[in-house]
Amino acid sequence: MADEFEHEAQGDAGASTTFPMQCSALRKNGHVVIKGRPCKIVDMSTSKTGKHGHAKVHLVALDIFTGKKLEDLSPSTHNMDVPVVKRSEWQLLDISDDGYLNLYGSDNVEKNDVKLPEGELGQKIKEGFDAGKDLMITVLAAMKEEAAIDFKENTAK
Repeated sequence: MADEFEHEAQGDAGASTTFPMQCSALRKNGHVVIKGRPCKIVDMSTSKTGKHGHAKVHLVALDIFTGKKLEDLSPSTHNMDVPVVKRSEWQLLDISDDGYLNLYGSDNVEKNDVKLPEGELGQKIKEGFDAGKDLMITVLAAMKEEAAIDFKENTAK
């Protein structure tokens, strides 16, 4: 019994953050895990191989957090992991000095662990916030990672 408790205390090994799907069932614009990263499929092709070989699926995908291009080749009958991807809307309350967003959810929960995105998106969020606009931030979460991917001005008051 002590073993079970210890195992539970360690938390899961990411098993609940993904689910298996047969390669042939994957679709363009869907999600897949390649090299341990959650990705969005941008291109895929199936090729028949030799007389006794299996059809292979060639996947080209972009990491949903970094935008980095990843590729994989897998037999169409094999299972691949698909990340559980969640989008949520949060109201921006503040931006800390160290670049973290202070967000407020519709379920009265505060969130302070999402970093201000780098580049143009982060700059636009900061400019809008500094101008006193009420901003709603779209947060994408997958495989225990989260990132702010979009924003809009909150017009519903």
